Amino acid sequence: MSNWFQHALRDNPFRFQRQAAALATLGLFIAIIIGALFLAQSASVATLGRQLEELITRRNRLEQTNEQLRTEIAQLRSVPRLLARAQELGFVAADDTNIEYLYVAGYNPRRDEIITVVESEPEPLLTYDESFIGWLQQVWDSFSSQFNGYSSQGQ
Repeated sequence: MSNWFQHALRDNPFRFQRQAAALATLGLFIAIIIGALFLAQSASVATLGRQLEELITRRNRLEQTNEQLRTEIAQLRSVPRLLARAQELGFVAADDTNIEYLYVAGYNPRRDEIITVVESEPEPLLTYDESFIGWLQQVWDSFSSQFNGYSSQGQ
């Protein structure tokens, strides 16, 4: 048997070198594949980071625009601005000569308020006392009345 082993080694003297070269080549291919996956992942992360940065910039611009619009709205709602706009439209401040009072017969603005307390007794709650047998009897009676009505029409 040892003869066979020595014969096998003697016939293929470069077998170890070929195996080492094959393992080195396989290791190189695995390293290239892992490197390519790493580069692809890095490129993807970098792209997403850039997109996120653009979205944050856009959000900040929109927030700034919203604040500017809120400021403009507040300025347009200010009392001096509203008074100036009212004058542009032809409105004038009311004084004693422009105010007309209406007399309503029977209206007394200084009357005492009368509060009427309405007390009502709460309605009693219905008690649920139906049992399954009672319900079954009710359904059976309804069915039999329909059946009796149908049979009497057929005669």
